Amino acid sequence: MALEEIKENCGVMAVWNAEYAAELAYHGLYSLQHRGQEAAGIVSTDGDRFYHRLGLGTLSQVFDSPELLGELHGNAAIGHNRYSTTGTNAQFNIQPLTAMLRDGPVAIGHNGNLINTRKLRRELQNDGAIFQSTTDSEILIHLMARSRKEKLLDRFLEALGRVQGAYSLVMLSRDAIYAVRDPHGWRPLVIGRKGDSYVVASESCALDLLGYQLIRDVRPGELVVLDREGMHSIPVAQVERTHFCIFELIYFSRPDSRTLGDSVDKFRRKMGKELALEHPADADIVISVPDSSNTAALGFSQRSDAKFEMGLIRNHYIGRTFIQPTSAMREMGVKLKFNPVAGVVRDRRVVVVEDSIVRGTTLRKLTDLIRGAGAKEVHVRVSCPPIRFPCYYGMDFPSREELIAHDHSVEQIREIIGVDSLGYLSVEKLLESVPGSGNQGYCTACFTGEYPIPPDGDEETGTKERYS
Repeated sequence: MALEEIKENCGVMAVWNAEYAAELAYHGLYSLQHRGQEAAGIVSTDGDRFYHRLGLGTLSQVFDSPELLGELHGNAAIGHNRYSTTGTNAQFNIQPLTAMLRDGPVAIGHNGNLINTRKLRRELQNDGAIFQSTTDSEILIHLMARSRKEKLLDRFLEALGRVQGAYSLVMLSRDAIYAVRDPHGWRPLVIGRKGDSYVVASESCALDLLGYQLIRDVRPGELVVLDREGMHSIPVAQVERTHFCIFELIYFSRPDSRTLGDSVDKFRRKMGKELALEHPADADIVISVPDSSNTAALGFSQRSDAKFEMGLIRNHYIGRTFIQPTSAMREMGVKLKFNPVAGVVRDRRVVVVEDSIVRGTTLRKLTDLIRGAGAKEVHVRVSCPPIRFPCYYGMDFPSREELIAHDHSVEQIREIIGVDSLGYLSVEKLLESVPGSGNQGYCTACFTGEYPIPPDGDEETGTKERYS
C-alpha cells in the first residue's frame, strides 16, 4: 500500500440470475474493499420490487448483522464500494443511486469520474432538475429521465452519449442488468459466468471468490446487457486508441486480479525488474513498503545482487479513517502502520521499493524509522515515474501544487526525503512492462500532463469537494 494513500473512487459488482444474488454481491464487494472504504451499498430486485441497504463505512460496518442480507430479496443485485472523488462523503452520495423513472425503478453504481459534470449539471438545473446528491453519477439518471426515447435501453444509450470522462458502471432495472465502460477504457470491468448466471465486477478477484469463470473484460465503449435471454453486447462508441489507467497496474488493482489478458502480479514484477536495470543500487537487501509494492520489490531483487527481505511489518488493523482526522494522528501514522524489523535492516544497505511518491512527507518519516533501526544506507526506488500532474479521471491526486514532483527535481526530492539515492522508473520502461498492441494504450497524464480528454476549465478546481 502506498504510504500516502492514493485513493481511487470505487468498486462495482453486479449479479444476474443467481439465488441469493445480494449475498453473492456482498462477498464480491469484500474482494473489492480496497477500492473504497467510505461507504457501501447493495440494491437487489425480485423482478417486482427493489430492496436496498446503504451506509457509511466499510462493508462489515454497513452489514453489521447477518439478517440484513436476508432482507435483500431477488435473483439480481448490484453493489458498490465508495471512495468519493466527486461529491462529499455524505449519506446522500452513497451508491448505488436509485430513482423511479417512468417505466420503473433503476439503480446505478459508478466507478470513474466524469469531466463535463459542471456543464451538464448547470444545464439540467436550468431545465428544472432537482439533484438529490452531489455526485457526478446522478447526471446519468437525470439525462435518462429527460430523454424522449421510449425504451430504457435507448434512453441509457442517449445519456451515455452526453457524458465525457471515465466510467465503468453497472445499472439495475427490474428485468436486466447493464454494464458499460467508457470508450477510453480508463477503469477495469470484467465478466464472469457460472452456468446461466453472470457476474460483472471491477476486478476478477471477486469472480475467483464466488467461483465464477472469467469470460473477458467488458470492452472499452461496450454496453453488456444481461437479461432473461442471456448476455448481449452493444457497441456504444469507439476511439482510435484506448487509455487504460496505468495506475490500476501500478497500485490500485489487487495483484491476484487478471486484466488485459494476464495477472497484475506479472506486470508489477516486470516493473520491478525494469527498475533494477534502469536504476541499480549497491545494496545488501531489498524491502517493500507493504503491500502493493511487494511484487515490484521481488522483481527488483531478481534483477539485482540484493536479496529480498521482509524489512517492514505493516499493521493491517490501522485503517484510513483512524489516521486521518487530526494532524497529531497523521504524525503518528507511519509508526502506527509500519515497524521496521531491526534485525533485518541493522548494519545493512537497504533498497526500499515503493510504488509511488505523492507528497513525500510520509516517506521521509519512514526513512527516519529505517535509519533509526540501524540501516547504514537507505536507497529508494519507485516503480512508476514522478507524479507531476493531477488526475481528472477517478484518482484523488492532490492539486499539482501538493505533488512533490511538480516543482522539484529528483535530486531535490532525494534531499527532502533524506535518502542516499533515489530512482524512478521512466515512462518508457513502465510502458515496456505492460501489454500494448493495436489500439491498446494507457493514460499516463499524471506523469506527462498529456490528457486524453482535456477537462473543461471549471473542472480543474479539484474533485472531491466540487459540489459541497
